[in-house]
Amino acid sequence: MKPSAPNPRIKLSKLRDIGWSLWDPIGLLSTGGPFTGTWTNDANRGFADEYDNYLIAAASQIRRGASSTEVVGYLVQIESEHMGLGVSPTTQARAEAVIAAIMADEAIWTYPDEQGRFE
Repeated sequence: MKPSAPNPRIKLSKLRDIGWSLWDPIGLLSTGGPFTGTWTNDANRGFADEYDNYLIAAASQIRRGASSTEVVGYLVQIESEHMGLGVSPTTQARAEAVIAAIMADEAIWTYPDEQGRFE
């Protein structure tokens, strides 16, 4: 039996860059939002992980072969129902942009070296 290759790990910083720039359903860092800058600013570190679980779940679904339509639907459902924000005119487009960016970014995944170590 051939041993299976270790699963790659997601680069959380890259995922956050995508999520905070394209999704941010609560609007924490949006123009006119309560905070300024990026998730990496020291003042924003307290909530930098706000969307991590949702974005990691979306990226994992993509990695397992889910269609972009399914994963977009997941983010729309998270925003509209789980977060209770309803569907806005930008909900679908923002979710689509996030999923397209995750799928296009080959450097978002890190693979182990020959010894099984990650960077």
